[in-house]
Amino acid sequence: MQKEDIEKLAKLSRLSLKEEEKEGFLNDFNSILGYVSEIDSIVAELPLKKDEEPRNVMREDGEPHESGINTEGILSNAPSVQDGFVKVKQVFE
Repeated sequence: MQKEDIEKLAKLSRLSLKEEEKEGFLNDFNSILGYVSEIDSIVAELPLKKDEEPRNVMREDGEPHESGINTEGILSNAPSVQDGFVKVKQVFE
């Protein structure tokens, strides 16, 4: 990851960062990515059990939030809203 990547992420997140903050984030991201790389290399070395059945390692679905409970808060933070939806630039023609 490079400083330009931090600047792009900050722009996408609508954050204004000072130069020293950019350097701090760059160091943090590179540390995290290095750690993830180490974990990935360890996992790649783990032996697979031939007869083991696949299993779901995700949590069970619980009760969802009430529909629309967060809509007002989300829309209040959106830069542009139209008819109760977040308005974005056209992506496809």
